[in-house]
Amino acid sequence: MSDPPIVALNRVTKTYQMGDTVFDALHEVDFEVHQGEYVAIMGPSGCGKSTLLNLLGCLDKPSSGNYLLGGTDVSTFDDDALSEIRGAHLGFIFQSYNLIQQLTVLENIEVPLYYQGMGAAASRKKAHALAERVGLGHRLHHRPSELSGGQQQRVGTARALVNDPLVLLADEPTGNLDSSSGAEILELFDELREQQKTIIMVTHDPDIGKRAGRIIRLRDGRIEEDVRNGSA
Repeated sequence: MSDPPIVALNRVTKTYQMGDTVFDALHEVDFEVHQGEYVAIMGPSGCGKSTLLNLLGCLDKPSSGNYLLGGTDVSTFDDDALSEIRGAHLGFIFQSYNLIQQLTVLENIEVPLYYQGMGAAASRKKAHALAERVGLGHRLHHRPSELSGGQQQRVGTARALVNDPLVLLADEPTGNLDSSSGAEILELFDELREQQKTIIMVTHDPDIGKRAGRIIRLRDGRIEEDVRNGSA
């Protein structure tokens, strides 16, 4: 691809020390993700998937190597700068939804905009449009306890989209859903891909992985395979 990558990892290593033992959770990981790609990160438990997602989400920093997000090297940013990057350029979709139980659908979607300093009227208008976009226009004033799991994940997806992020990062987004609700969320992801949203998703489910355009498999902190799915 000729366009500059949205995500570029260059020989990224993440090392942890446990007592006298030092180990690489990730070892010299290299890959790029371009605008509009839908990437599934897969591999067995302990392979480094969560560590990689934390680095991509600027929740942690590499021990060595470089991470460029939207052309900016964020590898050495301090915690405050990383927090700003997360709020401005990244969207997170969690397995457990992570909604605020006391807030309505509309208010939950608005939360990131509050931290970005957007005015109340503009914030409300944008959140309303996104609620409609994910099929929850009729549930604006309901709280999470009044929603199904699939509906809660739709709220989480709308919240992740509200800051128009460079990358959507999804951690087992259907893990807590029944098969029907999970299928609805995956169809929503398919729509987002058609709209050229960049999605990086951790999943253990091979059927979900097949829906992505590309699968990166990790094993023991290294990339074992990086393949494009021609059927996706």
